[in-house]
Amino acid sequence: MKIILLPFCLIALAGCGSRETPPAEPKTAGVKRAEAPRFRDATAEAGLNFQHFTGATGEFYFPEMVGPGVALFDYDGDGDLDVYLTQGNFLDPSKTMADAKFPMPAGWNPGNRLFRNELIPQGRLHFTDVTTQAGVGYVGYGMGVAVGDYDNDGRPDLYVTNFEHNVLYHNTGDGTFTDVTARAGVDDGMWSTSAAFVDYDRDGDLDLFVVHYVEFTRKGNPRCTGVVGQRDYCGPQVFQPLSARLYRNDGSGKFTDVTARAGLPTAFGAGLGVVCADFDGDGWPDVYVANDGNANQLWRNKKNGTFEDIALSSGVAFSADGKPQAGMGVSAGDFDNDGDEDLFVTNLTTETNNLFVNDGKGIFRDAIMEYGMAASSLRMTGFGAEFFDFDNDGFLDLFVANGAVFAPASLRGRPYPYDQKNQLFRNLMGKKFEDLTESSGPVFQLSEVGRGAAFGDMDNDGDIDIVVSNNNGPTRLVLNEIGSRLPSLSVELKGVKNNRMGIGARVGLVRQGRPIVWRRAHTDGSYLTANDIRVHFGLGAEPPVDSLAVIWPNGRSEVWKRLEGTTRILLREGTGSPFQEKR
Repeated sequence: MKIILLPFCLIALAGCGSRETPPAEPKTAGVKRAEAPRFRDATAEAGLNFQHFTGATGEFYFPEMVGPGVALFDYDGDGDLDVYLTQGNFLDPSKTMADAKFPMPAGWNPGNRLFRNELIPQGRLHFTDVTTQAGVGYVGYGMGVAVGDYDNDGRPDLYVTNFEHNVLYHNTGDGTFTDVTARAGVDDGMWSTSAAFVDYDRDGDLDLFVVHYVEFTRKGNPRCTGVVGQRDYCGPQVFQPLSARLYRNDGSGKFTDVTARAGLPTAFGAGLGVVCADFDGDGWPDVYVANDGNANQLWRNKKNGTFEDIALSSGVAFSADGKPQAGMGVSAGDFDNDGDEDLFVTNLTTETNNLFVNDGKGIFRDAIMEYGMAASSLRMTGFGAEFFDFDNDGFLDLFVANGAVFAPASLRGRPYPYDQKNQLFRNLMGKKFEDLTESSGPVFQLSEVGRGAAFGDMDNDGDIDIVVSNNNGPTRLVLNEIGSRLPSLSVELKGVKNNRMGIGARVGLVRQGRPIVWRRAHTDGSYLTANDIRVHFGLGAEPPVDSLAVIWPNGRSEVWKRLEGTTRILLREGTGSPFQEKR
């Protein structure tokens, strides 16, 4: 791969030699791509050494089964993706390691962990644990992570959700973070799961949407049993569901809780997954929440600071047969390349996942059977999932991280009987999905308790890799081995003053004689997860790229031309030409 410096400095945009020009990718040793599997487990060789601890002592506390999450983000601005992982703990503070059902290996450290990617400048993919130096080793009962530049200083910040208290870390720019939770006013005493940064009011700074699960207390822990009468974890139906929470960014490093004002308490659900996108094409971000055992919610942005739940009338509240399902993970993306955002939702074993196809006006139909993925999802419990183009053919494929929450009779006798295999589905030009799980390499034959799954180009070789967080198991770095056989384009956005990361922007790939292919700049989606903010286009064997169009979150539209041969590009707001989207 190479970066082409165009004659008028399109890559830098702020001028030739700008420090914001993406660094050149390191040269990597060649491999026989034709003989390689589609993906491989590179966890050990890359030094991503993390083992999740549930804190289980035999009491079957519900939070033990839910986490952990993972975030991929370039915290130090060196051009490669670093990894942040959330960790569990004892829910009963009186317990010690002597009480743990699953003790940790020697050298294990408590608390969340931050791993710095040494790809740049070392030239090889390897991780160093920098948690202590960075100051982000929160010790609590970790759940999820959201990434966004809430203060518009050009550096990504971290919001960490937990059972009980959440944490906002401000990136200081010198390799460290500061806990600003109290000052910002975003602590949360409820059980928070997924969260997302979104500029819902389009005022230029990122607000914060936090999803809550159920009212669980250790003292109120009920006794539940499995299918053959053995003690097992309870389901969400045993507990009271909660409403989500919305914090409006006041622009001064502080947030205001506007949950009631925004209308969110009008619907409750055991929330687990969240994704923000403009589902009805009106230019304003909406919010979709996957609820476990309750109707899912589609919060339509009414452009006046309030939201309305239109999931039922839009066709995304229930399954195709009108039943609530165990919504866990969620992804939004234009898998059929028709210009609108579709939805994928993961559910429980014996339930199919949902593939909600958008008609372009925000009305959906569940087409999971039509696209060939119903049967393969019936036997799995899905969590993290994402639309992503793993083979760079120009169509968004699907990955699903699986792991049970109730022990099936077939796995009785195992120490932790909740493991399942993950799945990979290839998109056949927007018409069908093909299950490639069995032929995608030994890493897809591992049976673990999958939860979070984050997506990004970890080795900067032009294809999308995956980091999977396992409950009561190791994190897995799943490297893509075939995507770079076809060309791709990676797009990084820079807002000039507001929303510096470009979260919520739509990027359009323009080719002569072809419809525009639209992708969204986002970090949210999947499950308890934050993804790489860079927008990835697989180019396949189609005609050369003519131009890139960007519709910024504030509604401004621009276009950049003369892109032939470009593989990575940074687009700065205000440096393109005016552009009018045709609908």
